Amino acid sequence: MLFKRTLSLGAAHRAHGKPLRHLLLFHDLYFIALIVLAVASGGYGIYLWDKASKQSQRINFVIQEIYLVRGDLYRQTKELFDAFFLQEENALQEYNQYTSSILEHLERLQNIAIDQEERDALMDIERKYRNLVNEAPALFYRYQNNPDRKAQKSIYQDIETGIFRHYEEVSKRAENLLFVKQGEIKHRLDDARSNSIAVLSLPLLLACILIVYSRRILKNSIVRPINDIMQATNAISTGNLSHQVPEAGAEELAVLSREINKMAEDLAASRDAVVKNEKQAALGLLVPMLAHNIRNPLASIRATAQVIDDPLLDKDTLESIQGIIHTVDRLERWTGSLLSYLHPIKPMLNQLLLSSIVQGAITTLQPKLNEKQIKVIENSATIKRLILTDEHLLEQMLYNLLLNASEASPKGTEIQLMCALANNLLTIIIIDQGPGMPFKPEPHALTPGPTTKRFGTGLGIPFAFKVCEELGGAMTFDSEPGKGTHITITLPQ
Repeated sequence: MLFKRTLSLGAAHRAHGKPLRHLLLFHDLYFIALIVLAVASGGYGIYLWDKASKQSQRINFVIQEIYLVRGDLYRQTKELFDAFFLQEENALQEYNQYTSSILEHLERLQNIAIDQEERDALMDIERKYRNLVNEAPALFYRYQNNPDRKAQKSIYQDIETGIFRHYEEVSKRAENLLFVKQGEIKHRLDDARSNSIAVLSLPLLLACILIVYSRRILKNSIVRPINDIMQATNAISTGNLSHQVPEAGAEELAVLSREINKMAEDLAASRDAVVKNEKQAALGLLVPMLAHNIRNPLASIRATAQVIDDPLLDKDTLESIQGIIHTVDRLERWTGSLLSYLHPIKPMLNQLLLSSIVQGAITTLQPKLNEKQIKVIENSATIKRLILTDEHLLEQMLYNLLLNASEASPKGTEIQLMCALANNLLTIIIIDQGPGMPFKPEPHALTPGPTTKRFGTGLGIPFAFKVCEELGGAMTFDSEPGKGTHITITLPQ
C-alpha cells in the first residue's frame, strides 16, 4: 500500500497557494516594471533639464546678440564721427559694414524669438536703430554747414540724449524681458530638479516595498513550509507517524506536504498490518499445537460422557452428562473457528453467478432459519452479470453474517439481503430486525471481538472482515439499539 502512492505534483489537486513559477513571474514583471519606471523617471528629468537648459542658452544668446548690436552701434557711431570730424577716408566704408553686421544680428534675433512679446521687443530695437541710422547722418551734415564748437556740442547732446537714449530704453526693456524669462527658466529648473528627485525616489520606495514583500512571500510561501516539511520528515523518521505537515505555501510545497501526510498514513497502516500479521503468525504457530493437545482430551471426555449416558440414570446426572457433551462440542467449534481465522486465505477467483453463492449460504443455514421461522428476502437473481470472486470464501462469509443475523433476530421476523451491481462495484446489504449490536466491530482489530451468543466464538465477524479484505472490498456495520443491524459489503469488480 505504501508504494501505491507517488509524489506526483502534476497529478495532484491544486493547492491553496500560488505555484512557484507564478511567484517568480510576478517578481520578474515587478522588477521589469520598476526598471522601466526608473528609466522613465530619469528620462523625464533629463528631458525637463535639457529643455530648460536649451531655453536658458537661447536667452543668453539673445542677450549676447543685443550686446553685440549695442557694441557695433557705438563703433558705427564712432566711424561716423571719424568721417565727419577727422575726414578719414575709410570711415564711411566701415560705417556701412557695421550697418550690415547690425542688421544681420537683428535678423538673427527675429529668427530665434519664440513668442510675440519677444518679437515686439526686438522689433522696437530694430525700429529705434533704423531711426538712429536715418537721423544721425542728418545731424552731421548739419554740422558741415556750420562747423563750430557749438554745433559739435549740439550733435553730442542730440545723439546722447535723443537717439541713443531712446535706443537704450527699448534695448533695456528687451533685456529686462529676457532677464525675467531667464528667472522663470531658473525657477522651472529648480522645480524640475525637485520633481526629478521626487520622481526618482518613487522607484526607490517601490524597491523597498518589493524587498519587504518579497521577504514576506519567501518566508510564508517557501521558507516556513520547507521548515515544516523538514520537521515532519524528522518526526516521521523517529516513528511519530501521526505528525501532520500543514498544507501551506506555494502550490508545489503544499502538494508535497499533502503527499507526505498520505505517506505517513500509509506507513501507519502498513505498520499496523505488520504488527497484525506478526501476531497472527505467532498465534498461527501456537494455536495448531494447542488445538491438537486440546482436541485429543476433548474427544476422550466426549466419548466417556457418551458411554456413561444411560437413560436409567437420574435426571441430574443426565443433565450433567449432556452439559459435558455440549461444553465439549462448544470447545471443538471454537477451536475449529480459531484455526480457520488464523489460517492464511488465498482467494481462488472465478466468474460466477451471485445468486448461486447466496442460495448456497441460505441453503446451509435453512434448518436454523426454519427453527425460528425466519424468512430471508433477497434479490440476487436480478443480477445476471457474472461476478469475479471466490465462491467458497464469499459463501462462508455470507453464511457467518446471516447466521449472526438469524440468531439475533426474534422468532417469525425477516432478514433482508439486497444486492446491486453498478459502476463495477458489487454492493450487498444485510438488514435484520434484532436488538442491535452492543459494540461496533473494527476491521483491523488484533483480537477476536466479543460474542453476544451463548455458544459463540466471536470469530464470525473477524473472519468476514478478513475475507472481505482479501477480496479487495470493505464492510461497515450500522446498528441502533432496538432497531437491528445494517451491514454493507462492497466488492470491486
